[in-house]
Amino acid sequence: MAIAPTLQKYLAAENIQYEVIPHELSMTSARTAQACHISGDRLAKGIVLRRDGGYMLAVLPASHHLRLSDLRTSLGDNVHMANETEINRLFSDCAHGAVPAVGKCYGLDIIVDDSLEAQPDIYMEAGDHETLLHMGHAQFARLTANAPHGRFSAHD
Repeated sequence: MAIAPTLQKYLAAENIQYEVIPHELSMTSARTAQACHISGDRLAKGIVLRRDGGYMLAVLPASHHLRLSDLRTSLGDNVHMANETEINRLFSDCAHGAVPAVGKCYGLDIIVDDSLEAQPDIYMEAGDHETLLHMGHAQFARLTANAPHGRFSAHD
C-alpha cells in the first residue's frame, strides 16, 4: 500500500518534505521502531479518541503509553478511546491499525504530547504496516503548528 493516498495528497499540498522508509511488516509502533533501528521516542503514533460526539487524534511517541486521565484533565471528562470500527471508518485508506500521526487531512483535530518537542526528527506510520515517513522536526512542527500540546503520556 505504501503511503495512504489521503496523507500523500495532504503532504504534497502542504509542501512537507519527507523521506519514505520501507520496513519489514510490524503490527505495533514499538516493533516498528525496533525493526527500523530508531528510538521509539522519535516515532510518533496517533491514537484516535472520541470526544463530544466527534473524534480527535492524540499524537505521542511509540515508546510511551497514553494517560487518558491526564487528557481528561485538560480536555474534559468526555474523552474515550475510539473503537476499531470507528478508526477503520475514519482512516479508510489505511491498513487496519496503521494510523498516521497527522489528523487534519482526515478531518481530525490533534493534540501533541510535549515529549515529541525534544526530538530532532520524527518518524510516523504512512498508512500501512511496512512504510514509515521520516521528516525533520521543522516539517513536523509545520504539520502540528496550531495543535494544542500537553503532557499526557508516560514512558513505557
